[in-house]
Formats: sequence, C-alpha cells, structure tokens
Amino acid sequence: MRDHADLTRSLAELVVRFGANVQPGQVVGVGAYVGKEELTRAVAREAYAAGACWVDVIYYDDLVKHERLALARDETLDFIPPWMSERLLWLSGEHGARIGLSGPQAPGSFDDIDPARAGRDLLPWLPESSGVVNGRTTNWSIVPGPTAEWAHAVYPALEREQALNALWSAVERMCRLDEADPVAAWEARMAELLDAAGRLNERRFDAIRLHGPGTDLTIGLLPSSMWDAATFETVDGLVHRPNLPTEEVFTTPDPRRADGVVTMTMPRELYGAIVEGIRIEFEGGRVVRIDADRGAETLRAAAARDDGASRLGELALVDGSGRIGPLETVFYDTLIDENAASHLALGSGLSMGLADPADTERINESAIHIDLMVGSPELDVDGITAGGEHVPVLRGGAWQV
Repeated sequence: MRDHADLTRSLAELVVRFGANVQPGQVVGVGAYVGKEELTRAVAREAYAAGACWVDVIYYDDLVKHERLALARDETLDFIPPWMSERLLWLSGEHGARIGLSGPQAPGSFDDIDPARAGRDLLPWLPESSGVVNGRTTNWSIVPGPTAEWAHAVYPALEREQALNALWSAVERMCRLDEADPVAAWEARMAELLDAAGRLNERRFDAIRLHGPGTDLTIGLLPSSMWDAATFETVDGLVHRPNLPTEEVFTTPDPRRADGVVTMTMPRELYGAIVEGIRIEFEGGRVVRIDADRGAETLRAAAARDDGASRLGELALVDGSGRIGPLETVFYDTLIDENAASHLALGSGLSMGLADPADTERINESAIHIDLMVGSPELDVDGITAGGEHVPVLRGGAWQV
C-alpha cells in the first residue's frame, strides 16, 4: 500500500477532478468532520489548482453535538441555524461545486444519549439538501476520509496504526486508487452499471420484490421510474459522480406502494448512533412498525420527522461484482456500506429517477433521506410485470436480466 500522504493526494485529485468535476471560477463548498483536516486541505489545494475562485470549508464536530443532545432543551433540538441552510442555497444559486468527506468522527460518542433525542438532530444533513440535488444546480461528490478513530471502530482488534493502515488500504481498493489509471477504471465500472440500469429499464417492471431471510417486501414503481447509476449531469451540462465509491443502480419508487417486511443485513451509523438488526413492516407504502436489536428509537424518531419520512424515496440494487461487498467489512459509513449491499431509503426521492416530469409530483418528499442496507447473497430480487409475472433480477448477487 502507498503511504497515507500519497493516497490523500490521489483521493483529493479523484474527488475534485472526476467526482465533483470542479470548473474554473467555481465556488467550492467543502464539508468535513473534525479530524479530516489533511484530506480537507488536499481537496482545497486540488480545487484551487483546478481553477476554483474560493474554497469554503465547514467542519462539523460530533463532540459538540453530543453536548447539545445531552443538555439542550427538548423543544430546541429541531432548530437549524438559518445561515447553514442559506449557505447551501447560496451555493445552489451560484451553481457552485460541493464536496463532502464521509466517515464517522467519533464512533460511539452518542451511546449515552437517549436514542429518541439523537434522532431529532439531523445535522449536518439539511432539509434543503434533497431540493438542491433534484434541482441539479451543483456538481458534487462525496468520498471517505479515513481517520484513526474511525479505523479503530472498523478494526477494533488491531493496533491504532495497523487499523488506520487497514482502513486506508480498503479505501484505496474501493476507490480504485490501486489502478494505474483510476479514472479509466471508474469509467469502465460506470459503463457496467449503466448497462445494468439500461437492461432493467427495458423490462419496465411495475414492482420489485425483495425476498430472503427475514425479508419479503414488494415495492411498487411509478409509471416512469427509471433505473440509473451514480453519474449525474447538472442543468449546465456538467457531468459529475456524486458517490465515490459507487456500485449501485437505483430508481425512484412509488411512495404509496410498499407492502411486507424487510430486515437490515448491516448495521449503520445514524446521526451519531448505531442502529442494527432493524426490522421494518410496511403497509400501503408507509412504515407501520420498526423493531431493532439496537437503536430502534433513533430510527423511529427520524421516521416520524414528517409525513414523508415513513415512506420510501429510493430503491437501489447492488450486484456481487463490486469491490466493497467482497471485503466483508462493516465500515459504519453509509457512503461505503450502501454500496456493499442492495438498499432502500426512507424519505426524499430523486426526481432525476423519473422519465416523465408529470410523475415528479408523485415522488416522496421529506426532510430526511436514510439509506438502509437490506441486501446479501441470500436476498433474491424479482421484477414484477404489469401482468403479474415474476422475473428473476438478482440471484446470489448476480444479474439475471
């Protein structure tokens, strides 16, 4: 494995030039947790080298958030400082670029917090985020930023330096930085994902059924629901890749058509808390029951945030040929873990997942977007035609269409 400094430079170059596709003259908004300063500075350096006129960095600190959750009055936990939303909307209005560095800052820091309170404070997620994404006004991307604290949570049996090396090695592999030409490797993988999405679109399924251990859930699609991969284009024609790494094809489901039960196959970090063993029951598109081995109250609080928070906004399928699933590791970072397994999301939907603009009024709207990993090699996925025929889509992680 290359040294951390070299990998930091390569990761910054990848996210600036290929992921966000920063253009000369753009303002670049960067969001990172405390502890990721070296990668943040490398991103700023690369963005200025790409011609950015200003790199605006904001750091989030979960240890400060802990004090709010522990001590603030309950009625204030929904408060978001106006300037935080105004900054995002200003970047949108300027058609700027946005870069996020993912990975938990201090895993376990909210273990002593009432889960229901932890689910009330969504920051740094902002309610306006989905609207900006659907407006396609910014070219943006997110990459993982390894830290020693995060590495210890992923590899608790290793010494601190060994764990950090292991995490960097995993990031190098999943971000294709181990290739002689990472961009060419990503373009080849994107072509595979877009091909899979195209084959799904040809079938025009009316619904998708997920069935396997602990799961039997049928999710309806909208008349113009389209499958896509994580290559987006702004209203100005700038192509960008929002998630690096990415291994998914996804669509926007009908928020009023989901029935059955689904069991999470991976734990995830949610607003600083860990939720695992989640079991959710849907009726008529809405969540009617949430149980869990850990963290149920956090998810229940988030799902009660608004009317759309208990309905689905996304369905994503992940095959077994990607680079994350074979690592057989839980990274406690949604950016990574959602690309290890098929997943669905409670909350806001993506308008770009629809071919007919008339259907945009039917997509789910919410202040949240929570991805939940439900896939595994044991999970079978079927497409259901308008005539009721069940067609195998995924078996053992392999595409059947």
